[in-house]
Amino acid sequence: MRARDLMSTGLLTFPPDAPVETIAAALAERGVSGAPVVDADGRLLGIVTEGDLLRRLSARAEQPRGWLRALFANPAAEAERFVRAEGRRARDVMTTDLVTVSEDATAEEIAHLMETRGIKRVPVLSEGRLVGIVSRADLLRALLSSPAQASGPRSDAEIRRDLMAALRRQPWYDAYHVLAEVQGGVVTLHGFCSSPAVERALRVLAEGIPGVKRVELDLAPPPPFLLSAG
Repeated sequence: MRARDLMSTGLLTFPPDAPVETIAAALAERGVSGAPVVDADGRLLGIVTEGDLLRRLSARAEQPRGWLRALFANPAAEAERFVRAEGRRARDVMTTDLVTVSEDATAEEIAHLMETRGIKRVPVLSEGRLVGIVSRADLLRALLSSPAQASGPRSDAEIRRDLMAALRRQPWYDAYHVLAEVQGGVVTLHGFCSSPAVERALRVLAEGIPGVKRVELDLAPPPPFLLSAG
């Protein structure tokens, strides 16, 4: 699925001069944790999040800065910090370092961005204009609505072929120590494995192969001669 299929389009948005109090009330009323800030042409300027608003409260609890810290402070950074903590308009408190995607971005690409950047939502742009937002909840709905694996009958040979091909693509798979057997759709993995994490990965990978009915692990800790050889 792509961003155009996942994104929410009935968005709560704010102009850059929207008062902070109005933004906070609207977020609470709609039960959302953030909303885009756009100009009159629909171009994305930033996003105001709950974190941006809570920063105002936390700043009031900070202790006054000592003279030594003030001596080495960056004036521009301190001024920016003051504006974000004390500003009264969306343009002052919004987050502007944004990750955006096009309508053609895949669900996998968006999920990777969210995970690596630690963000909860990704704006979707078309020719620079905001057309939607993909949130974590949207990705979860996509996961739940993903088509089920092929349910048609598959031979053991086909299953084993796909399983071995998938295993060979994994950097953690040791072809010399783990062998696969398929009988009646049941995959049995035989061999030696010293890591519980690799055992789980083997099971998860095998369960994801279409046609697999069950996965059994016949794995044991490697003998001393294998350990010394590694």
